[in-house]
Amino acid sequence: MHPMLNTAVKAARRAAAIINRASFDLDRVKVTEKGHKDFVTEVDQAAEQAIIEVLIGAYPDHAVLGEESGPSANLHDDNENVWIIDPLDGTTNFIHGFPQYCVSIALQQRGQITQAVVYDPTRNDLFTASKGGGAFLNEKRLRVTKRDKIAEALIGTGFMYRDKDGMDEYLKMFRVMTEASTGLRRAGAAALDLAYVAAGRLDGFFEKGLKPWDMAAGSLLITESGGIVGTFAGESDYLYKGNVIAGTPKVFGQMVNLLAPFAK
Repeated sequence: MHPMLNTAVKAARRAAAIINRASFDLDRVKVTEKGHKDFVTEVDQAAEQAIIEVLIGAYPDHAVLGEESGPSANLHDDNENVWIIDPLDGTTNFIHGFPQYCVSIALQQRGQITQAVVYDPTRNDLFTASKGGGAFLNEKRLRVTKRDKIAEALIGTGFMYRDKDGMDEYLKMFRVMTEASTGLRRAGAAALDLAYVAAGRLDGFFEKGLKPWDMAAGSLLITESGGIVGTFAGESDYLYKGNVIAGTPKVFGQMVNLLAPFAK
């Protein structure tokens, strides 16, 4: 395992220990509403601090982009190494004790994601990838499924609605994709959904309005397991556009065709 990936795994496990401890006594977890239906807990914040301590302890000159702490003071446009962190993706699930959430850590080097960890603490599923080195689940090599027809595909999605227009558009997309596929799943943690595409548990995934920390690690897992990730227009600048389609090569192409009307 690449030394930087090894450090990221150590950081993810440190965060998971904090998350697991808190999960045994959810009534005591302090919850704050960041925005409409957008929650943060003290667990997210403690987990992110633990991750940053491990990463910056090992690599003091690296920059950080974290969901909770935002950009580190040394983050600027031409950083060589930036860690992109979501300490607890699926916070709403976590608050309810619904066991679908994860830690996501990725390293971006000169604009490319090169290392990725997605860790599901409730199942002890450790997804890892290094650019050019393949993707793994608990050290077993991952490949996307061989499914090539969207009619046979199980598709993941997610939705954070903040306004009525978004809701209307999402319901239209939901209908299009439900009719086209064998089923749609909305499990509530995008980083884990992307890892599931890499692992062949889903054949595709789409969502609008995601942030880099939701996608950074999961996108490398998918490309390293033979899948494709792009925007709704099929382009490669999804990380900062926030609208993403991922899937097996054939299913990806069919999803882009179906979702093209929603690309704007």
